[in-house]
Amino acid sequence: MLKIYNTLTRDKQDFKPIEANKARMYVCGMTVYDYCHLGHARVLVVFDMVYRWLKASGYDVTYVRNITDIDDKIIRRAAENGESIHALTQRFIDAMHEDAGALGVQRPDHEPRATQFVPQMLEMIAQLEKNGLAYRAADGDVNYAVRKFDGYGKLSGKSLEDLRAGERVEVADGKNDPLDFVLWKHARDSEADEVKWDSPWGKGRPGWHIECSAMGTELLGRHFDIHGGGADLQFPHHENEIAQSEGAHRCQYVNVWMHNGFVRVDEEKMSKSLGNFFTIREVLKKYDAEVVRFFILRAHYRSPLNYSDAHLDDAKGALTRLYTALKSLTPPTPIVRGEPPVSSPDKGRQGGVAVDWNEPYAKRFKAAMDDDFNTPEAMAVLFDLTNEVNRTQSAEAAAQLKALAGVLGLLQRDPQSFLQGGAGESGLDDAAINAQIEARLATKKARNFAEADRIRKELLEAGVVLEDTPQGTAWRRV
Repeated sequence: MLKIYNTLTRDKQDFKPIEANKARMYVCGMTVYDYCHLGHARVLVVFDMVYRWLKASGYDVTYVRNITDIDDKIIRRAAENGESIHALTQRFIDAMHEDAGALGVQRPDHEPRATQFVPQMLEMIAQLEKNGLAYRAADGDVNYAVRKFDGYGKLSGKSLEDLRAGERVEVADGKNDPLDFVLWKHARDSEADEVKWDSPWGKGRPGWHIECSAMGTELLGRHFDIHGGGADLQFPHHENEIAQSEGAHRCQYVNVWMHNGFVRVDEEKMSKSLGNFFTIREVLKKYDAEVVRFFILRAHYRSPLNYSDAHLDDAKGALTRLYTALKSLTPPTPIVRGEPPVSSPDKGRQGGVAVDWNEPYAKRFKAAMDDDFNTPEAMAVLFDLTNEVNRTQSAEAAAQLKALAGVLGLLQRDPQSFLQGGAGESGLDDAAINAQIEARLATKKARNFAEADRIRKELLEAGVVLEDTPQGTAWRRV
């Protein structure tokens, strides 16, 4: 049985979904005012891994990862650039999709934007006000009254007294208490160009925390299975989400809280002030995207991840070893991309290759993944299997290696292409092509056929031919 470390209870627990054979998961996504950095890359890859394993374990998964497209930073950046907020956010949403696609990250089932859910936020704020947990301050903002919610601090393990000691003594911005946080920001007369919506409390815009509560509730229900995000969001963002959602609906909000560890650079926390801040795009200029994905998954998701060129070089060497084992045993056939199939515990398919879950290596792999997504141990199984492939030259062992790695989103390229540097005459490597195909699938789902045709044409001009089949989309270089 799958066990997951629950930040709320601070221990590993058997995963028991609210509804049998279904898993509903919400992950806090990006605030889109700049390019995604390595911290974002870890969130994207880690929860893509969780999503894949839940599906491989037979669950019908609904995965929601939101986009914050209204925020103080977004407003400031748009003003600095002299562009509209929509133009800014759409530009960086497109860039995020490109980066995620390159890293082999599948699109979530739902990708809500905060600006699309303002009515639901207003409804939740009104309910909090009705329940005596929200008040309108003298400055026009609507705030959450933290001390009126029993259990505040249960996720972070902080008491109100500890939190109060860490705050300023004075009560600023019209709050009744320094611990209170804003639910609705009243539009200031001095900010004529500020983005705002009508509300019962006057024109304004939502606070950051209420966005995720409203979107999660609307798309997954008032009570769902898993909520994830980076460790930096545990407090105050996720703590405030609990207070809002449980305060409004009087029921448990989430069963399992998951948090991935921080990214460090040469043993120091990554930050712009230290000058060790890297965007995904900067890293991908130097390293193959699959190497970066491999590097992220090689560490346990809850542990700190230390980024350095030496670690990336080591990851490249290790991934090269895996691909080399497949080189003489895997024909260079086009990759088929389509709807990811759900496997049963006994038999399944990953990346177009069957997984035999009754085989000893697969059993070890499954045991590792069921132990709180222990990808380092799962990787060790892959390397043990690689040794067998090299020793026996068994096509069956090679197929199993590729299939198990496919569960993690790895080893699905033509080995020769990876070993030669990844890119063919088109100049696009396999990861970039597959990212475009994923984007095309998403546009077809949205019935945006003009955009789907544009992507097909763009790939054809780059020397890549697509062929749609009932099983998915195959491609080949010409």
